[in-house]
Amino acid sequence: MMVDLMAGIAVLDYDRALAWYEKLFGSPPTFVVGETEALWEVTEHGAVFVEHRPERATGHAMHVLFVRDLDERVAAISERGIEPADQEIYDNGVRKMLYRDPEGNEIGIGGLPA
Repeated sequence: MMVDLMAGIAVLDYDRALAWYEKLFGSPPTFVVGETEALWEVTEHGAVFVEHRPERATGHAMHVLFVRDLDERVAAISERGIEPADQEIYDNGVRKMLYRDPEGNEIGIGGLPA
């Protein structure tokens, strides 16, 4: 079964979120959907989008991206000025770096050690 996944994050401050996610993903959005919504393609069939939705913005979103190049990605994100807020290491060797946007939404980036 082929599935396209669009993971959304409701935010209070769209401009601040847009700047932060550009740093996290290392590029401007793949698509600017409108004045209050932007989307980054993160896989061939998956995307993360932020949308100004104050009535839903609670800072409690949780999304995880699993990558093959975890160390390189974390280093690149650090070079752009964002550091992980925390990390988790699992018994099977998987590591997950936890990033929190300015509103508290969590993006985990996980992978196996290099």
